[in-house]
Amino acid sequence: MSKPLFIPLRSEYYEQFASGTKREELRRYGPRWNEKTCAVGRAVVLSKGYGKQSRMSGKIWQFKKQRGDLFGSTYRKAILNVFGTLNIEIACISINILDEAPS
Repeated sequence: MSKPLFIPLRSEYYEQFASGTKREELRRYGPRWNEKTCAVGRAVVLSKGYGKQSRMSGKIWQFKKQRGDLFGSTYRKAILNVFGTLNIEIACISINILDEAPS
């Protein structure tokens, strides 16, 4: 069994996961974010930044690799803001929040 995948988030995205309005995290597909590291069923720890105060535990329930330009308009805008292009592969990690992780 692999250890939980650590996913640091900006405060706004952490709060969206906490409130249930966000269920997917987008990362640039590559050695750190791929089918192997983001296996369905793997436990995750979502963290507000890199601190230890605000954390939640969850589980990956779906993973897909997709080109940036194939996402809907909201995700395309976010991808452009972060990466400056839609011509990249994106790891789309769907996460079910289980509870707040211990500090």
